[in-house]
Amino acid sequence: MAKEDNNNSKKNKKEEKKDEDLSEEDLALKQQLELYVERVQDADPNLQKVALESMRQEIRTSTSSMTSVPKPLKFLRPHYGTLKAFYETMGDSEMKKYLADVLSVLALTMSAEGERDSLKYRLEGSGGDIGSWGHEYVRNLAGEISQEYAKRQSEEVPIEDLMELVQQIVAFHMKHNAEPEAVDLLMEVEDLDLLIEHVDSTNFRRTCLYLTSSARYLPGPDDMLVLDIAYMIYIKFEEYPNALQIALFLDNMQYVKQVFTSCDDQLRKKQFCYILARHGITFELDEEMAANDDDREALQDIINNTKLSEGYLTLARDIEVMEPKSPEDIYKAHLLDGRASAGATVDSARQNLAATFVNAFVNAGFGQDKLMTVPSDNSSSGSSANWLFKNKEHGKTSAAASLGMILLWDVDSGLAQMDKYFHASDTHVNAGALLGVGIVNCGIKNDCDPALALLGEHIDKEDPYIRIGAVMGLGIAYAGTQNEQLRSKLVPILNDAKGPLDVISFTALSLGLIYVGSCNEEVAQAIIFALMDRSESELGEPLARLLPLALGLLYLGKQESVEATAEVSKTFNEKIRKYCDMTLLSCAYAGTGNVLKVQNLLGHCSQHLDKSETHQGPAVLGIAMVAMAEELGLEMAIRSLEHLLQYGEQNIRHAVPLALGLLCISNPKVNVMDTLSRLSHDTDSEVAMAAVISLGLIGAGTNNARIAGMLRNLSSYYYKDASLLFCVRIAQGLVHMGKGLLTLNPYHSERFLLSPTALAGIVIMLHACLDMKAVILGKYHYMLYFLVLAMQPRMLMTVDENNKPISVPVRVGQAVDVVGQAGRPKTITGFQTHTTPVLLAAGDRAELATEKYIPLSPILEGFVILKENPNYREEDH
Repeated sequence: MAKEDNNNSKKNKKEEKKDEDLSEEDLALKQQLELYVERVQDADPNLQKVALESMRQEIRTSTSSMTSVPKPLKFLRPHYGTLKAFYETMGDSEMKKYLADVLSVLALTMSAEGERDSLKYRLEGSGGDIGSWGHEYVRNLAGEISQEYAKRQSEEVPIEDLMELVQQIVAFHMKHNAEPEAVDLLMEVEDLDLLIEHVDSTNFRRTCLYLTSSARYLPGPDDMLVLDIAYMIYIKFEEYPNALQIALFLDNMQYVKQVFTSCDDQLRKKQFCYILARHGITFELDEEMAANDDDREALQDIINNTKLSEGYLTLARDIEVMEPKSPEDIYKAHLLDGRASAGATVDSARQNLAATFVNAFVNAGFGQDKLMTVPSDNSSSGSSANWLFKNKEHGKTSAAASLGMILLWDVDSGLAQMDKYFHASDTHVNAGALLGVGIVNCGIKNDCDPALALLGEHIDKEDPYIRIGAVMGLGIAYAGTQNEQLRSKLVPILNDAKGPLDVISFTALSLGLIYVGSCNEEVAQAIIFALMDRSESELGEPLARLLPLALGLLYLGKQESVEATAEVSKTFNEKIRKYCDMTLLSCAYAGTGNVLKVQNLLGHCSQHLDKSETHQGPAVLGIAMVAMAEELGLEMAIRSLEHLLQYGEQNIRHAVPLALGLLCISNPKVNVMDTLSRLSHDTDSEVAMAAVISLGLIGAGTNNARIAGMLRNLSSYYYKDASLLFCVRIAQGLVHMGKGLLTLNPYHSERFLLSPTALAGIVIMLHACLDMKAVILGKYHYMLYFLVLAMQPRMLMTVDENNKPISVPVRVGQAVDVVGQAGRPKTITGFQTHTTPVLLAAGDRAELATEKYIPLSPILEGFVILKENPNYREEDH
């Protein structure tokens, strides 16, 4: 007994010691609260009421700061149990509800994990203003609600009382700049529609930014739902350009129409048209969208991209790069030691072909160069004929087509200059001219369809070269248009069981391009039958692999829609079955960032198979196609590809450099550049070639000095190896593409939108590079021209109301992710101020540096219309 007393006295001493540590105020508060706890349990209801009121008061006044546990909560912790027990014994009364409120707040620090006491007492309490108990309490409640909701859903219990509480919490969060928390709670309880009522003009931008950013990380179908809500909010607040971008992301033409019909400002509609033109989709305006005929015609002209050439040349003049460049200016052989330049003087057909491509890429869209468009004095045909005939056979096709590339987007002058090649006696030249017409019309739509008129009559000619030229030209000119006339012309070619394989493959590709991402049943069926008609030996050919790719393009980015076709592909000949499977999967999930699909594709790459298996190539490319959607996935994919290099078989290693090239296209990241530089000296020539081409792709249109230097050194290293030297030249042409004014990046609008035709062009070119020796180094080198589908000026061009360029100061810097940050953080860092037009590199963002104008698009890229700010006064600035 004595021992126990002793213990007790020790305990008391300890407690006294603890009490002594407290300041006098705290001590008083502690005793005060203990007194309240006793009074609450008093029999007299009046005393109870006073005590409860005082207790609530104490807790409320202290919860305003949340850096540490508030004192009243700390001192009431020991009494949580007693109060809880007493609460159970009380009869229903006002008092009981008041006590429930207090217990709900105490449960914030006291309740055991997973108990959800705070929520339980809140629902039993008196209700009242939820925010008065402090922010931390509201957040805790939100967390408990989501757990409770999940539990009730599984047990199918009604949830009305929870939803009432959700309403209050969302209202509180939206008032207090915690939009992401409100969105998260509503996602948990699957009721995002509530959001539309709660957003107001002060917070809708931040809310929508959070919604659109989180959509990338949500599993389907939630991601589409979230974007739908963001679209509705944007429409509600008349923020039409953003709404249009979401409509394009969802590929929902009804929404695009709605944007046009909801807005009645002609100028803003012009801006929408520029956005549509940049995205590269075909879109016909009707009476509803633009009532006035003249207006409608002006808008349709913008959508048809007829202004692109003019804008691009304005940019070129402004930056003073109109001077045509010759391939020698790009190779800069004088910077190398003697031996390389000595070898270069020999006039070989292979080197001339390389020069043709370099010349085409570098002078793309400028309308003049030093090889093809030079007028000569003595004869009308000019010296271009001389250059043309420095190429052998199929080389002439690429040479003639390169004229189309130089006159890119300038349809009138392009067709006039191509005309002379139509009358040439050489079929290769005719074929090149047909392809060139397609290239000139790339991305430009025209009411009188010149490309269809010129090329349509050639697709049934005897000569396979001419047919391929015409068919490929149509594919490039009408990519993404879903043109019915062309379908009826091209499908019969596929049905011809005796047709040559190359003609069939290119026809399928063109159909895949014209119907890219449309899931068109008839085209899919035609391609499937064409695949089934091919003999065993034909399926072994590299070109036969373009058929599954054409099938994949129909489902580009369309996710589940591919499943029926994927089932059919399981019945194909085993030579092509797996290849088809991988290609369909990678195309269907391209640009979605779907982690499960990346894992699936990685699984296929981890198997060690013998050389004859070809399906791992598309699987590796597939990893890049799926993961390119957002930065995090992209970094992780780069790391996974590094692993594949270390322990993958040869056929995987061939594809890894190409996948890296796709992930960082026109965006030379130093770590990827170093990896590719290392691989470009690989002992396996296929890997080295792929790495060299990829160096060109990651530097495409950037004029990156480091890559240019690497390629110069490689050109002297490989001066004896014609094939590799050819690849080095192509890469040099790509790096200086458009003299540094173009990009191949299929993403635009601050990496939000993915242009399907651009991605299709790049993917076709990469698939062609999977078998370099047979395709690019064989006689199908003109497949490199598919890249034209992705070529876009990387500019910001500001124009006035009449589409005339105006110069204004803009700040250009690295874009910063500001999702969910408090206040108004800066969206760019390390900026410099330039006057428009300006070039934007990968990851750059621009903002106006003047208040004199208001931009009509929130994203400053491509063509942006500025209107004068009515509130601006000169003298203030």
